[in-house]
Amino acid sequence: MRTERSRVLTAVAGLTVPLVVMLGIRPVSIQQILAAYVLVLAAVALAALTRIARSASETPVSELDAALRPRVVGPTRPSELTRTEREIMLGTSNAWNLHKRLLPILREAAAARLAAGHNVDLTRRPDAARKLLGDEAWQLLRPDRPEPGDHDGPGLPMRELRSVVDTLEAL
Repeated sequence: MRTERSRVLTAVAGLTVPLVVMLGIRPVSIQQILAAYVLVLAAVALAALTRIARSASETPVSELDAALRPRVVGPTRPSELTRTEREIMLGTSNAWNLHKRLLPILREAAAARLAAGHNVDLTRRPDAARKLLGDEAWQLLRPDRPEPGDHDGPGLPMRELRSVVDTLEAL
């Protein structure tokens, strides 16, 4: 509002100087000069009022309205991916997390790949599953694998995990 007031005052001052000059020269009658001056002042006032009305109609958003407005959420990582990453990290950290967290996920993947690609059930046909998985993956994924004696022992090294995942992907 303050800047609008200074704009109007600047425009009036800028228009008054030509008024004084025109009154001194008098190229037309004084009535015509004053009529033109009043007309231009009216145009300046109308422009100022239009800007004020436009800015007044743009009411600021209340805190309640802002809080109720839906927030735009950017792309997020799928929760299942985050959970699987966590299980991999924990499974590589110690034997207990490997046995209780990571191996069930790997067994589920192996069972699905064996069933879909080869019509082999991991628990009902262990010999056929062992043949398809290979000894390294079978030792890790076999359903009768005993619990680790040392829960804080080493987990599955990442290199071995990659090898098992590659074997599962190749099925």
